[in-house]
Amino acid sequence: MFLLHEYDIFWAFLIISSLVPILAFWISGVLAPVREGPEKLSSYESGIEPMGDAWLQFRIRYYMFALVFVVFDVETVFLYPWAMSFDVLGVSVFIEAFIFVLILIGGSVYAWRKGALEWS
Repeated sequence: MFLLHEYDIFWAFLIISSLVPILAFWISGVLAPVREGPEKLSSYESGIEPMGDAWLQFRIRYYMFALVFVVFDVETVFLYPWAMSFDVLGVSVFIEAFIFVLILIGGSVYAWRKGALEWS
């Protein structure tokens, strides 16, 4: 039979972990001073007066470089569970991991040929 009282600790942890950030934001909103002025509304650049416009265009290549890095970095994290349980999973999982690595290599070669890995 499914007993709900076995999950009391889980529900208490869930409620407390949900209430702590809510209360922290609420208390900081109540206690924080509200003073708006020209200094608060201006952008902050290490204590120096801002020069020029804050809206600058960046080249798309920087975003593509970051996106390719994040995709391949996150995908390689999936190799860790396979490596930790390699001895008990068998040959079929090795073949799957090998195919996965080949797909990653193919994607990185594709990104390299398209110029997504060039910084400048």
